[in-house]
Amino acid sequence: MDLKALIRDIPDFPKPGILFRDITTLLSHPVGLCYTIDSLAASFADLPVDYVVGMESRGFIFGVPIAYRLERGFVPVRKPGKLPAAVHSAEYALEYGTDRLEMHQDALAPGSRVLVVDDVIATGGTARATAELIEKADCQVVGFGFVIELTELGGRNQLPSRASIVSLVQY
Repeated sequence: MDLKALIRDIPDFPKPGILFRDITTLLSHPVGLCYTIDSLAASFADLPVDYVVGMESRGFIFGVPIAYRLERGFVPVRKPGKLPAAVHSAEYALEYGTDRLEMHQDALAPGSRVLVVDDVIATGGTARATAELIEKADCQVVGFGFVIELTELGGRNQLPSRASIVSLVQY
């Protein structure tokens, strides 16, 4: 299936000079959505995974059905102040400044093997921060699954080399 045909390009969003890859058109396409979830889940079917972790918010969209397909639990990684119990935190760089992600400290059993899922990998900052949260929980990231990879930004080079990295569409 040609997933690129289901992803809309929006020029000059969110600011001039940026070409935004909009997945809402993929999400609304029943066959494309099922294909995307099935393909990512199949890519990790033979990998020893205990949990699937997804980052707010589009990582939730893909992470939960992949966890379901793999028959594993799902753990959300959120922006600051959204989780009610004690959290691990990790900062990551933005174009201007930093941001932070959080995960419940008790979300993962120590020693667990974790698959991280998100819609896009660009610079790799969000995925790297998520890997740091998982390591703070004494767990190991065994894989990263992305729908889109913006290869020119080199995000995969920011991720742990021991982890399997899958992206369905590359730009």
